[in-house]
Amino acid sequence: MVYRRYGGPEVLEPAELPQPRTHVDSVLVRVRAAALNPADLALQGGMLDSAVPTFFPVVPGWDISGVVVGAGPAAAEFAPGDEVVGYIRSDVQHAHGGLAELVSADVRTLVRKPRTMDFAEAAGLPLAGLTAYQAVCRVLDVGPGETLLVHGAAGGVGSLAAQIGRARGAKVIGAASPRDHDYLRRLGVVPVAYGEGVAQRVLDLLPAGVDTVLDTVGNGTLRLAEGAARSRARLASVAEVGLPGVASVFCRLDGTDLEAVAALADTGRLAVRVGATSPLERAADAQRALAAGGTGGKVVVTIGD
Repeated sequence: MVYRRYGGPEVLEPAELPQPRTHVDSVLVRVRAAALNPADLALQGGMLDSAVPTFFPVVPGWDISGVVVGAGPAAAEFAPGDEVVGYIRSDVQHAHGGLAELVSADVRTLVRKPRTMDFAEAAGLPLAGLTAYQAVCRVLDVGPGETLLVHGAAGGVGSLAAQIGRARGAKVIGAASPRDHDYLRRLGVVPVAYGEGVAQRVLDLLPAGVDTVLDTVGNGTLRLAEGAARSRARLASVAEVGLPGVASVFCRLDGTDLEAVAALADTGRLAVRVGATSPLERAADAQRALAAGGTGGKVVVTIGD
């Protein structure tokens, strides 16, 4: 699926393109699933045109899972038949994204697919998983015995951050819609209702306040929750930039971190909730579902058998 001009889901169309070529250190992957992210819609809408060079037609999609079908001579890490998951973001927009039957991917963007996940679940892991891991482990450095408050704890990044915090031995409180509270409890997270009064609801659970806070929502969420954190708490946001005393988190490709995320999934400590799937020919419908929200998990496009 490609787009030849900026726009919404209506500009996506099927296309036959030449088979991608592999370089010496890349592999050819038969894509089995590709997860959608809000960034896909922003790029397709032209919102980042001044920052990201675009060469039409564009095949969108950064998060993939699939099977290696060919490898370059210096790509010894993988062999045909290996199941992989990858974060294939490029510095430019071009015809090499994840919404395709085949993609050529640098070996540095790939890790082995967790055995505990099917292809749809694994496709939802890279961008959200890397963002969550880097926020919790690198920026906030959440440790055993600490408390972590996650705003948007049932979302794509938030749910993974909550699970990673739990895996690091922290007590996690998750602010989310009441309809998601049972889901959070299954993850071992203590739920609280989001919105007005959330700070007091957190303090009712932890009168001394929390040690660390991760905001995945934005729109003034941290201001609304002022008072829920200790005086020297560490705060981070993946949704807002430039807030005083709040570290901004930007996802970056790091093979070591992606391996760590996959390892957490392989040991059963990290799960992806898939909210909606669509076949490749209905990728525009999948984009509409992502834009509308309320799917209760990642939106994934499935490709092939």
